[in-house]
Formats: sequence, C-alpha cells, structure tokens
Amino acid sequence: MTAEIYLSTPLTEEKARSLHAGDRVLLSGYIFTLRDAGHARLIDALDRGEELPGDLKDAVIFYVGPSPAAPGKAIGSAGPTSSYRMDQYTPRLLGEGLRGMIGKGYRSEEVITAMKENGAVYLGAIGGAGALISKTVSSAEVIAYDDLGTEAMRCLQVKDLPLTVVIDSEGNNLYETGPAEWKAGR
Repeated sequence: MTAEIYLSTPLTEEKARSLHAGDRVLLSGYIFTLRDAGHARLIDALDRGEELPGDLKDAVIFYVGPSPAAPGKAIGSAGPTSSYRMDQYTPRLLGEGLRGMIGKGYRSEEVITAMKENGAVYLGAIGGAGALISKTVSSAEVIAYDDLGTEAMRCLQVKDLPLTVVIDSEGNNLYETGPAEWKAGR
C-alpha cells in the first residue's frame, strides 16, 4: 500500500512529475473551483486576449459546484463532478499552465496527451463524500462568475484534502491499471 504524500500548492511541474498513478495525496494550499460553464468563459476570455481571473500557472482546479455554506462554515458539501464535461476545454488550459485537476471519472485521450505534454496530473476525489471533503476547506472566496451561483469560480484554501492520483504525467491511468491488478490477484 502506498504511503500518503503531503503535497502543497503551487503544484509545480517537478512536483506533478514526481507523482504516480495510485499515489494517495493530502493536498494543502490554494486551489480553484470551476465547472463547465466557467471553463467556457475562461476559453472565451483567452480567445479575446483577456487576462484570466486567476493565474493558472501551476494551479489546480477542482471540478465542483459546492452547496451553500452553513453558518460558521467556509463552504457547503463539495463533492467532485464528472470530469469528462471539462475535456473540451482542458488541453487549452493545460497549455496556459494548469498543472492539476480534481474530479471523478474518465478523461479523453486528448486530455491525457495534453497532460503528458505539459507535465500535469489528474487527481480523483471520492464521489459521495462532499460533506467530508468540505471539512478540509478553511476559506472560500468567489473570484469570478458570481452569476453562475454554486458554479462560480472560487479560490479555496484546503488542508489535507484526500485525493488519489488517477492519471499521472506519463499517462499511466489507475482506471486501467487498477482493475488489471485486481484481476491478476495482486
């Protein structure tokens, strides 16, 4: 069993390339939240030559639309959304310096190719564990697209957010290797 790796943002290329599919990570630092509507706006801004609302260099985006925060809490339930919905936007954002993505589910071959080219990783969060994930968030601030409600772009400060490296910067994919190892009886 792999030991937990304590990882902090910014997620540099060196840090990303040191991770391997199957590694368990406890992530701390600042990350962005964004889903498909916000991703489309980022691409539109890039197409217009505008500055993005957050610096993507060595950044991590968590694909989540958190529920409203209860009194005294930074954020409500924060479970990952299906990552494939961001696939059409992701290669472009990786080219802009995005280094890590957090979500659930499969990624397209185009995304995996762009990850390998740019030294990025895809991290999986446990679906259905949004209430537990929210306990790792100490602050949340909307930084753009407030009109999108829960899908607004936020900057979260997290401490020991539990994740698993699903696809590493070499393209090794836990969704492929995990079942193969299980079938082999490892």
